[in-house]
Amino acid sequence: MRLLRAARTARQEEAALLRSAEVEAERIVALLRIAVSLGLMLAMMLAVESVRVIEEPHLQRQVGLAAVTMLAYLSVGVLIYWMIGKGRFKPWMIWLAVLADCAFLLLNTFLSLVNTGVPGGAVFAMPAVWMAPVVLAFGVLRLSPLRLAGMLILIAVGFGWMILWQPSEAAPDLVGRVRLTLDLPPNFMRLVMLFLAGAVLVVAAVRMRALLHRSIEEARQKANLTRYLPSQLADRLAGGGLAAMQEGRQQNMAILFIDIRGFTSWCEGREPQDVSRLITEFRTRVEEVSARTGGLIDKYIGDAAMILFEGDRAAARALDCAEGLVEQMKNWRQNREQAGDTGLGVGIGVHWGEVFSGVTGTPDRLEYSVFGDTVNTAARLEQLTKAQGMALIASADLLQQAGAEPARGGWIALPAEVLRGRSKGLALFGKAPG
Repeated sequence: MRLLRAARTARQEEAALLRSAEVEAERIVALLRIAVSLGLMLAMMLAVESVRVIEEPHLQRQVGLAAVTMLAYLSVGVLIYWMIGKGRFKPWMIWLAVLADCAFLLLNTFLSLVNTGVPGGAVFAMPAVWMAPVVLAFGVLRLSPLRLAGMLILIAVGFGWMILWQPSEAAPDLVGRVRLTLDLPPNFMRLVMLFLAGAVLVVAAVRMRALLHRSIEEARQKANLTRYLPSQLADRLAGGGLAAMQEGRQQNMAILFIDIRGFTSWCEGREPQDVSRLITEFRTRVEEVSARTGGLIDKYIGDAAMILFEGDRAAARALDCAEGLVEQMKNWRQNREQAGDTGLGVGIGVHWGEVFSGVTGTPDRLEYSVFGDTVNTAARLEQLTKAQGMALIASADLLQQAGAEPARGGWIALPAEVLRGRSKGLALFGKAPG
């Protein structure tokens, strides 16, 4: 249940972060919407000033309509930016902002058609159409494929309908009016809108690059975690599961200890690089078998290692790991002997039972640990391999949990052992070195 609650909490935190990022993106879009509106109004003033006297009534109406719609669009940007600043903007309102962008584009274009009296087939001659790249660039900034797809559909459907639209009464000077849409002032407005669309895409590219950089940094931090923590724990911590892990829990787990025999005496008179090379070879083999059987290497203690097994078939996987380590270390010893080096054996103890598991420590130093009698027993079974002359000793509890039959598995029944800290003897089985 705690794992389910932790996963649910992680999903809720992820959703909250996503909503916050979407609102922040809309704040940037609102600022750009204000900048685009002011830029277009300035460009329109310059274009009108270059013409100086506009005698055609439809051109006068066109300028008035453009001014009104741009002021309305500016107001929308100011309103959204103000609401976000006051904390009154909700994530669902982003869809209203999307509709406002599309409505501004389509309404402005359609009013241009109506005002000039040209048929819909000339829709793409209208300067207002060139706002489409700007509006779509806003969609890119929002980082929402669904909203961008919605904008594309709305714009495509709107322009498609306009292409089929016909005025109730055709303009008498149709060719002249269409030609005016290709004159210098309209083309200047098209150039400004193209520049503004590019500027919005630059902002989008900068933001996406920042997000990519942050993702790379988080991946690097996770990679650094896996250098000092088991990869399974790094995944949990990266997923926001630290709080649940700090709570700790009681659970059944298989614990395996492995230790090199005769390591201390072997080290005497050796060069540091020789010792380092041997430990690296040992740990490489331990990690290969542990990864294959789904073990979690809790820690290395010099020439020893502690491996944990939890979840499905934990006991069976621990048994597979123990037997795999026996075979792996046998091959390692033979390879060393063939190369003229000293062959070293290992002792392995493995036990099944209840443990406490969780992250402990201060904020400056956290550590994942397991505690309990099961851990102590597994460590003592590994030490007992010396006295019993065994490579591997497993408790009957582990073999029973793993569904193993000692007689068929080649296990040797050992005398029940009363281990330190226990009042009753523990049924044990061992395997001799190969």
